[in-house]
Amino acid sequence: MVNIRDLDPSASPLDYYGSELRRLREAAGLKQAQLGDIIFCAASLVGQIETARKVPTRDFSERVDAALNTGGVFSRLVGLVLRSQLPAWFQAYAEMEAKAAYISTFQAQLIYGLLQTEGYARAVLGVRHERGLDAQVAARMERQRILEREQPPLMWVVLSEATLHQEVGGREVMREQLTHLLGLREREWVRVQILPFEAGAHAGLPGTFTLLRFEDDPDIVYTEDFVQGHMTANPAALREGSLRYDHLQAAALSVEKSAELIARVMEERYGHHPEPDGRAVA
Repeated sequence: MVNIRDLDPSASPLDYYGSELRRLREAAGLKQAQLGDIIFCAASLVGQIETARKVPTRDFSERVDAALNTGGVFSRLVGLVLRSQLPAWFQAYAEMEAKAAYISTFQAQLIYGLLQTEGYARAVLGVRHERGLDAQVAARMERQRILEREQPPLMWVVLSEATLHQEVGGREVMREQLTHLLGLREREWVRVQILPFEAGAHAGLPGTFTLLRFEDDPDIVYTEDFVQGHMTANPAALREGSLRYDHLQAAALSVEKSAELIARVMEERYGHHPEPDGRAVA
């Protein structure tokens, strides 16, 4: 059993969060069970988070802030905690992604992480094992908070048609995911195009890649293999990535035609009948 007194608050964001939760709970004169009653969770959950054995969610953090009148301490800390749950090699990219003014990406096999539903993300991240899966899913959902900012990044996504047909997590998960893609048309700063099978050989055959553009920092191209990700600001790589992306956009369906294809795949493969704008019909 991990003893909270043996935890080093500087060891990780999770350890610091746990130590602060215990400190402020005790300062408020509350036992774990009493705090649990106030925020509608088990005392054991409070204890597991205080001992850094469980990762807190944003909802938990907001409820603790309200209960202990912290002024938003845990709502601010939880972002660091969740980001620390991302693979170590991915954390640097996530930080750059959060700073980007413009994101353009081509995805050959999977829906882009910023556009994934929770069910889809859970299925993707749980392929090999489920150890720490809740924390991994929470971290991926936390990444998506950049799309809710007052000034979110402009994002243009080209998806291979294969991403629509690859059944990830089952039919219900795919219906939810494709409905989400259709609903993105309401966000003027997000555009999704589908590269159809009919395009044949195309500039994205070497694989998935992402271009990040910034207001003040050098642009970056990001690629990934099954071991880790790779970021570079090399001008030659950026030129090649930008050229390939331009070709992919040109070969892809228009945003409107892409929505029609997404709706058709939903109907034909997953037994749903939506309009291109995402509204279901009988």
